[in-house]
Amino acid sequence: MSQRKLTPVEVQFLQEALNADYRIATIRLREGEYQYALAKTIAAFQLDLYFPDVKEIIKRLYEEDKAEDIQFVRRIQTILKKMEKSNILTILPKKKPWELQKYALTSFKFQDSDKNLVALATDEQIKHSLIILSAMVNQKQIEIIKPTNIRKMLSIIALLFSIVASYGFVLWNFMQPAIEPLIFIPAFTFAIVCSILLGKILSGE
Repeated sequence: MSQRKLTPVEVQFLQEALNADYRIATIRLREGEYQYALAKTIAAFQLDLYFPDVKEIIKRLYEEDKAEDIQFVRRIQTILKKMEKSNILTILPKKKPWELQKYALTSFKFQDSDKNLVALATDEQIKHSLIILSAMVNQKQIEIIKPTNIRKMLSIIALLFSIVASYGFVLWNFMQPAIEPLIFIPAFTFAIVCSILLGKILSGE
């Protein structure tokens, strides 16, 4: 698997999981059950310093066509959500709204609800991944959030707020007994201009 650059947040998640001791889980992690298989699969991804989404997990664990079965995907997502609430997984923040959620183990070692100690990776595998991660960090193979990107995000937020406010004025004007052109025309024009600017910023990304 080709490893893309990691963000500082992703590096932190990996370091915490790889260095974590046994965590208390509130569900069973019994071999042969869905949650164990899912946790083991995510562990394999994470040892490669990669965070999978639900379809990537399904493709590795089951037949590839299962990843296109909407009902099956939802079933797996429900189990993953249960695992998140049980302190086994965490959901990474999305970079873009349309992306699928990516999952990360909070540790590679758990004590499940039956008090069983479950290791999803050997000490050697964990040590190997830590060495690779350290090398990546030393070589600065992580994405740095540049000031220009922060300015873009602030511009996007400001434009979205302006668009919502402008259309709010337009709708409010429509609800009045008589439409006031001095309010309607500037507000509608401003909303269109902001929408065009927002489209240009998003397309430029």
